[in-house]
Amino acid sequence: MSMVLALAFATVLGAGGFGRPPAPSWQVLDTGTTARLRGLAAVSERVAWASGTGGTVLRTVDGGRTWQQVGPPGTTDLQFRDIEAFDAWHAVVLSIGEGEASRVYVTDDGGRSWTETFRNTDPAAFYDCVAFLDRRHGLALSDPVGGRFRILATHDGGRHWTVQPTGGMPDALAGEFAFAASGTCLVAAKGDAWFATGGGAQARVFHSADGGRHWSVTASPIPSGAAAGIFSLAFQDRRRGLAVGGDFLVPAAAPDGAATTRDGGRTWTVAKTVPGEYRSGAAWRGTHGDTAYAVGPTGSDVTYDGGRTWHRFDTGSFDSVQCAGGACWASGEAGRIGRLR
Repeated sequence: MSMVLALAFATVLGAGGFGRPPAPSWQVLDTGTTARLRGLAAVSERVAWASGTGGTVLRTVDGGRTWQQVGPPGTTDLQFRDIEAFDAWHAVVLSIGEGEASRVYVTDDGGRSWTETFRNTDPAAFYDCVAFLDRRHGLALSDPVGGRFRILATHDGGRHWTVQPTGGMPDALAGEFAFAASGTCLVAAKGDAWFATGGGAQARVFHSADGGRHWSVTASPIPSGAAAGIFSLAFQDRRRGLAVGGDFLVPAAAPDGAATTRDGGRTWTVAKTVPGEYRSGAAWRGTHGDTAYAVGPTGSDVTYDGGRTWHRFDTGSFDSVQCAGGACWASGEAGRIGRLR
């Protein structure tokens, strides 16, 4: 091999291999909190929101250089496991738990004031995740009540919510539930909605094409168990999706813990190379391309081929990952928020 070819070969490998960009890395940011931040909403390169334990809601408008604690007053006993934000001013946050612990709050002024717009009064319900199909139409997911998952719907950006009839919902399996681990057990894309489960005999994916009124369900190849199943979904469009999970009680081992779909969730295929460990969050880099990320308490992984193969690039702990406007963010325990370099 000539010296020129050797140098060229070394340059390619140093850039991450043939056709592969340099390995990403997280820049961990100072948030000023020790709360566990499982809720995350990426808006743009400058704007992001995060939420978590102790009634914590954080907001940045300068790319993560500074963070404001803007949580609703009097909520230090709540866990805000999911947050959805439309811009720097408008956000909807969900607290999880049995009975009245499940609540929804809305802000229209960047967190300076909040309005409680829903408080669960059914002791059998436990809301896990919230997602919006557009700025007005949103859904929230509860674990099964009376043998079927329950859907809450809004048509005015979260100001009013209505429990939906369950006639269009398939029966839940024995022990089946959703995981409130990263705010991505329920997701939406291009007018469709999906939610993922575990806990029962199979880890399944439910799909609705009519705003949450009717649902179909399919089994996935990701293993399920008492603490295992699909923890996160990410759909790039109405057809291309990712699912990641594992067993949160055995975080260092997750065989068959990642899968892909190319038909809107009707069929799922296990990744050729999986992260191999429990992952609680996943996100596409953008609305086009094949790059996506997965995170969990033992590390972060990237795929450059639409989820067929995954590659470890970090060993730090994160629970959630979201991308928007060319920027990707991650959040997790002890107030950790990272921005992808």
